[in-house]
Amino acid sequence: MRFARGTWGGSVWLLAALCAAATHESTEPDPPPAQLDDGLAVASPEEAGLDAEVLRAMDRAIESDVFDQITSVLVAHDGRLAHESYFAGADRETLHNVRSASKTVTGMLVGLAIDRGFLPGVDVHILDVLADQPAPKNPDPRKQAVTVEDLLTMSSPLECDDWNRFSRGNEERMYLIEDWVGFFLDLPIRGYPAWVTRPEDSPYGRTFSYCTAGVVTLGAVLEAATGRPVPELARELLFEPLGIERVGWIFTSSGMAMTGGGTSYRGRDLLKLGLLYADGGRWGARQVVPREWVERSLASHVAIDDDQELGYLWWKRSFEAGGRSHPTVFMSGNGGNKVYVVPGDRLVVVVTATAYNTPGMHEQADRILTDHVLPALVDSSGEAHGAAATR
Repeated sequence: MRFARGTWGGSVWLLAALCAAATHESTEPDPPPAQLDDGLAVASPEEAGLDAEVLRAMDRAIESDVFDQITSVLVAHDGRLAHESYFAGADRETLHNVRSASKTVTGMLVGLAIDRGFLPGVDVHILDVLADQPAPKNPDPRKQAVTVEDLLTMSSPLECDDWNRFSRGNEERMYLIEDWVGFFLDLPIRGYPAWVTRPEDSPYGRTFSYCTAGVVTLGAVLEAATGRPVPELARELLFEPLGIERVGWIFTSSGMAMTGGGTSYRGRDLLKLGLLYADGGRWGARQVVPREWVERSLASHVAIDDDQELGYLWWKRSFEAGGRSHPTVFMSGNGGNKVYVVPGDRLVVVVTATAYNTPGMHEQADRILTDHVLPALVDSSGEAHGAAATR
């Protein structure tokens, strides 16, 4: 067979050009997330000190169902959004029901109410604020002494434990009646069987008990102290300064906003909440939340177990990745909804999911952090911590 003059040479040139283009495309830096008029600074992964291929491998794992029902992952490093991915039909405008992760926002609002003088401090007795409530059942001087701080740290003496299906204060029982605040206030004083550590024997003088009804009652305290509905208070003091324009509230049977969970946010707005606390309560040039409140909120106030502690409705633990420990504070909700703040790595990560009430829901969100995002951090040599594992 004979080739027309110049055809073979042209074919070789074309093949070489295509290979060069493919190589160029594969090494082209990933673009930054979209720059919107929402107050978020953006950067490409490379500009933010993140390995784009490690993050792409994470996205591929999520899309291939290695993880269950993940709907978004957003990563900010050094204050800039550098990775933004949505899954399972979600997009940038999707409102994610983050369940109990929104408890942390209630804690933010308490700090703002104190800063504005609506509440004298965390030591105020909640029954003094809720003076219009009917006298609670099971009267006891210890009930009269319950403070705002007791509810912020889930360590009140009332018998309320969502992790114990036999508890009188289990949230599933609360949902069956109209008056959720009365439900909490009527609870008896808890006991301390031999296998439960008493407050006086605990590291911070408190015994942890996961109690949604107590955080619902914090909402009532906020409304009684400020004379305003919680959504209105949140919009003025917290959301508007951050440019958060869309929030999906749910309401109790009595018409009060549910402050114990179930609020829905866009992924970028969740990231703003994490970035706010990562920067000591500042947003741009404005101190939105007092730095002192941020510091108190992120300090340890009660031990949950051997690995975890609680601040003011912020969870605390260290995650292992890259051969070292990464102390982390985070918002946490059913389904594996998380907003992680890793101060030592200047990192904020949002994971949203709809894997509600499924085994391993929290662990899989944690694996996204430890197996993918933390390994994407690029060290001073320019190599990602986890690059070898993904290439």
